[in-house]
Amino acid sequence: MGEDGHDLVRVDGTGTAHPVGKLASQRMRARQGAFRLMPAPAHVVVMRRAEGVEAGSLRLCGEITSASALCDIVSMVGQSAWTGELAIYDGATNRSVFFEHGAVIGALSSAEGERLGEMLYRYGALSLEQLQEVARAVTGDVRFGEMAVRMGHISRETLFQLMGRQIEEIVYAVMRAESGMFYFLDRFDEARLTSRQNLPVSGLLMEAVRRMDEMRYFRERIPSAEHVPDRVPDRPPPTEGDVVQIYQAIDGVRSVADICRAVGQGEFEVTRQIFQLVQGGCVTVRAPRPTGPAAIVALFNEAMSMVMREVDAVKRGDEVRQHLASFATGAGIYDALFMRAGPKPDGTLDDGQIIENVAMLVGPDQAEAMLAQWLYDYVSFAIFIAEPVLREASTRSGAGAPLLAKSVADIIAPLAPSH
Repeated sequence: MGEDGHDLVRVDGTGTAHPVGKLASQRMRARQGAFRLMPAPAHVVVMRRAEGVEAGSLRLCGEITSASALCDIVSMVGQSAWTGELAIYDGATNRSVFFEHGAVIGALSSAEGERLGEMLYRYGALSLEQLQEVARAVTGDVRFGEMAVRMGHISRETLFQLMGRQIEEIVYAVMRAESGMFYFLDRFDEARLTSRQNLPVSGLLMEAVRRMDEMRYFRERIPSAEHVPDRVPDRPPPTEGDVVQIYQAIDGVRSVADICRAVGQGEFEVTRQIFQLVQGGCVTVRAPRPTGPAAIVALFNEAMSMVMREVDAVKRGDEVRQHLASFATGAGIYDALFMRAGPKPDGTLDDGQIIENVAMLVGPDQAEAMLAQWLYDYVSFAIFIAEPVLREASTRSGAGAPLLAKSVADIIAPLAPSH
């Protein structure tokens, strides 16, 4: 924390504290008033507001220096049957878990994706339009969940159930924290609870550890919730088990996150079931489709530079460039698309010029889809003509072509036309 110096405070010879960094200044301005300096080791400063604030006593505090470090803290709070608030701060995100006699009864989070409205959207309980409608209607007197119920978008029973899932997700995120500070206070303001649940700490700990272990394994095949699973043609579908519903929701267009909303399940559960389908050979997973023309051109440039590097290495690059030039002219679109943008000798294009050209050709609304299709076709042809060239190269002994084709195909897979 704070290696950039933004949170640096200097204490001079008179004992006066001077905020040096901008972040330190902001934090200290937010704490104007009188504080008591508490006894502490020489390398630590602990101060507590002297008066005017009813706050719990600080029972525990410390630095988070490794993943799962807070599992021991949560376990101790549960086994000791403490009541209070475990607050976690990492600079950008604040989370709080509320305990009563050792059980988790509530949680709050400022993290993206963990707030109630976002959670209801992630689980498919609200559409994006409903989420925005409720957010606009929320007032200081009516919270988000209550407003969603009043507007008829969700039942009170479903809201209660998903608020429980929200608390679980926040607790799991707390136990995955890799950096920051934690504090345990022996009381909290009851009004901060948005929902009162009763979740045993032992069950939460076991599930958190299981998720951390298994998700690392799943991420080798399904790197993120934005990746897109697709059915393998001619492979029989599953006929029993929880994976059947997930398989039916897979259409080659929906991402893992989209499938979560479609089936009303969390990311971990859906990822686990997709992993089972991948292991069974009936589903594959591809990278998410790039967002925006610039990202599309970046993938194209990565793929084409790889192709040209390989054919130049066997002294056949000029031949491949001539075939590509003929293809571009014959296709009737690439001359206009590539105008003043390349290709350069290494096969890459100027992204700014390409974006300008495609917008002029098809308009901004169609630019992304058409650019992806055109560049995908161009790279596919480049692989087609590079393969025999590399097979003929005595230094490659036929091994280079299939390796190149597989590597380039993986890069451009997100550009493939959706079906």
